[in-house]
Amino acid sequence: LNLSFFDQFMSPSYMGIPLIVLALLLPWLLFPSPSSRWLENRLLTLQTWFINRFTFQLFMPINPGGHKWALLLTSLMVFLLSLNMMGLLPYTFTPTTQLSMNMGLAVPLWLATVLIGLRNQPTAALGHLLPEGTPAPLIPILIIIETISLFIRPLALGVRLTANLTAGHLLMQLIATAAFVLFPLMPTMAILTGLILFLLTILEVAVAMIQAYVFVLLMSLYLQENV
Repeated sequence: LNLSFFDQFMSPSYMGIPLIVLALLLPWLLFPSPSSRWLENRLLTLQTWFINRFTFQLFMPINPGGHKWALLLTSLMVFLLSLNMMGLLPYTFTPTTQLSMNMGLAVPLWLATVLIGLRNQPTAALGHLLPEGTPAPLIPILIIIETISLFIRPLALGVRLTANLTAGHLLMQLIATAAFVLFPLMPTMAILTGLILFLLTILEVAVAMIQAYVFVLLMSLYLQENV
């Protein structure tokens, strides 16, 4: 039974073909592509408005030099959001519960921001490792601590996304199993458990949205430090 709870996080395959590739490619087919018309339909207008507002809010505090990241970070946000939301549907697989995938997104982007900082403003980038006005005896310790905290950033990004989604899915499955088992024995308790499950599902939808936003927001803050 313990194993079966974690079966939902195993990457599915069909005839030896890993279906995670399909899970990663399918969300893009759901988004309508803009046409050359003057007036679009409601869905496309809403989608364009959301993407424009999000990009504006995300890049407002960043120097114009960092604005070339707009397409990359906005696409990442839409991608993560659609994967997280689609993973809440029954009989689906959530690729963002895989730590390897999240680290594969977090590490290269974090490394890119660090390298941009070292290339464009090496003094300021290295200056982050030592806060101003530090007493001389604490300098070596603080440099070590700040370096460790810098290297922990991508790990924290990947683990945060994985842990939040995994915990949510596990909790939903546990409560659903409890409601299923309780129904023949205590119908009233089963209905109450079902109500809790419904509220938890609403919470999970919010978590799916928030985690996608937090991932991209933190990446933009790392970019802001280095641009």
